[in-house]
Amino acid sequence: IVSESLFATDFSKDIKLYELIKENAAMSRQASLIADLPVSKYLPTERNRKAKKISGEIRQIICTLISEREKAIKEGEVSEDNLFNMILGSELAHGYGDEEIFGLMKGFFFNAHDTIAVLLVWCLILLGKYQDWQEQARQEAFKVFENRKADYEGLSQLKVLPMILNEVLRLYPPVVELSRLVEEEMQLGEYTIPADTQVMLPIIVIHRDPQYWGEDANEFNPHRFSEGVVKATKGRPIYFPFGWGPRVCIGQNFAFLSAKLVLVDILRTSRSRFSYL
Repeated sequence: IVSESLFATDFSKDIKLYELIKENAAMSRQASLIADLPVSKYLPTERNRKAKKISGEIRQIICTLISEREKAIKEGEVSEDNLFNMILGSELAHGYGDEEIFGLMKGFFFNAHDTIAVLLVWCLILLGKYQDWQEQARQEAFKVFENRKADYEGLSQLKVLPMILNEVLRLYPPVVELSRLVEEEMQLGEYTIPADTQVMLPIIVIHRDPQYWGEDANEFNPHRFSEGVVKATKGRPIYFPFGWGPRVCIGQNFAFLSAKLVLVDILRTSRSRFSYL
């Protein structure tokens, strides 16, 4: 879904790139465990050498794709039917270089890849455990689409599935914490935060805080979002699986829509059950 929507290319057919994507994701997770050590990424370790090699190969593949698509756009051979082409057309018109485009497309692709996968896995686990919610979502999917292919208009009509997705994202956000580097000394309430301080925002802790969500904060209860996110949070910044403010994840709507699309098909063709080990 991600590769075809962004690039109009099915990367699952490119075994080399597909394996690089998996390795890159795994190494990124490992790197996050030692992110508090500023010099760690500069050490001549086997992991760092391998990460540099993988990063170089990914860069070569995506930059080649950018060059080929730029040429096709200039020659009028490509229509703006996907995000990649639209961004390239806009960037070419404003004179931006390949480096900016590469960074943007790499961020789009790799961030969306992990986020959607984690969201879908937890959805299936919880729907398997809570059969009543699975059945409600299934009935809604059949009511809206019957046996026809899911489309954007129909996905926008769903009510139960968005409630489930929001609750899954509350309990199991794909990114459990955010970090920001304070560039200048600042005052936060009674605390003075020095410059060059890394501030950590524990998303999963805030998402499960009984002070904000009630005594059942750790329970799966999609009814919380029956009237939408704003009503559930009372307008407070206590729910941010994709970040918050001007740096909120640009792909959040894409991830949400993709998850609904996949789940609608799964619900209409199969059933999941949670088995306690």
